[in-house]
Amino acid sequence: MPRILGVDIPKDKKIKISLRYIYGIGPKIADDILKNVGINPEQKAKDLKGEEASKLAKYIQSSYKVEGELRRQVSQDVRRLIEIKTYRGLRHKKGLPVRGQRTRCNARTKKGPKSRVGGKKR
Repeated sequence: MPRILGVDIPKDKKIKISLRYIYGIGPKIADDILKNVGINPEQKAKDLKGEEASKLAKYIQSSYKVEGELRRQVSQDVRRLIEIKTYRGLRHKKGLPVRGQRTRCNARTKKGPKSRVGGKKR
């Protein structure tokens, strides 16, 4: 498996798909990166030469926040919202949906599994 910025990307997929395994890179950014570096997006990741991989890593690192740096920034943003006690921060703290979704019948992903109150048999 080729390794770019500390992430193992799948070798049997096209490079434009494999780049998406890096946190912070989606379809549009992957296409932009490949266009700017000059690599064919239809090429398989296993056919990537060493110099191309290092060129990719260098370009990504200089142009975008990805992986640890991006995760750190997102967690700091959430921590700041909690610290200044905004509505969004309180929702993050309580583990509820942040962006206005309803919680009466949905939101199981965010709230976790339903807590069962077991009735005792007599």
